[in-house]
Amino acid sequence: MTIEQQAAPLARVVRDGFVESVHLGHLVGLDAGGAAVVRSGSPDVTFFPRSSLKPVQAAAMIRAGLDLDGELLALASSSHSGEPGHLDGAARILAAAGLGPEDLQNTPDRPLDPGADAAWRAAGTAPSSLAQNCSGKHAAMLATCVANGWETAGYREPDHPLQRAIRAHVEALTGDAVEHVAVDGCGAPLFSCTVTGLARAFAALATAPAGSPEGRVAAAVRAHPWWLGGTGREVTRVVEAVPGLIAKDGAEGVFAAALPDGRAFALKVLDGAKRPVPTLVAATLDALGAGSAEVAEIGRVAVLGHGVAVGAVEPSVGSSAAV
Repeated sequence: MTIEQQAAPLARVVRDGFVESVHLGHLVGLDAGGAAVVRSGSPDVTFFPRSSLKPVQAAAMIRAGLDLDGELLALASSSHSGEPGHLDGAARILAAAGLGPEDLQNTPDRPLDPGADAAWRAAGTAPSSLAQNCSGKHAAMLATCVANGWETAGYREPDHPLQRAIRAHVEALTGDAVEHVAVDGCGAPLFSCTVTGLARAFAALATAPAGSPEGRVAAAVRAHPWWLGGTGREVTRVVEAVPGLIAKDGAEGVFAAALPDGRAFALKVLDGAKRPVPTLVAATLDALGAGSAEVAEIGRVAVLGHGVAVGAVEPSVGSSAAV
């Protein structure tokens, strides 16, 4: 089955009471026992989870000997905004391994944060690998190589010992065989799984014993959500809003999250749009019994007409076995 097949409406864009657009996709919400209690589309379809996979990758690196905790482990799991603290943190990970920003092999870019980006442009600063949103992950990858005595020059190659270890852990936590390998936006290998498998992986992270590699990643994400995203980012706001939640956003309309008791969800918007994701996150958390006024506020995405709200993005998901 291809990703286009059996996709279902996840959200509709309503303007002045008229449905203007519809976002299709795949979504699953699991209860604490792993049963699907929210389901749209075909969540057993294979897809690329993009940066939502980063906490799983971070756990694999901890298992392989990476020695990080706290804010820097959250940064290793992040798609950070490129604010000064994020860049300093990535540089600290590298320095502790005896490396520097010049050793990074991720794609040079400017910060995601609008203020930080404006400052860089005003200063005439060129794009850099350190500023790119995946530099925390790449710094951690390099540090893992140093901890194991592995070659650092080829750490992005799929057959490198680092990437083989990450792939094996992706399969272990998702319960899916990796059927497809691609190059992610940052240049690192990207391993496929199913939407349900991604939800299972987040449940495994969220319920892991304290002190285990997975438990350390979950603790870092919970305690340091700013390091996971940045100022004003939806992923940071939702982790702050829901006690015990771990979450991670990804490019092309991907998001995954889990609660400490194992309730978890993952979603993929078929057209890759970011617009409906906050609405879907809020609706799914509510369906799983973790909604709140603060979560509902995060999920409000207005449709504007002449600068004022004339409608909203409305979710098409709810708490039933087939939606």
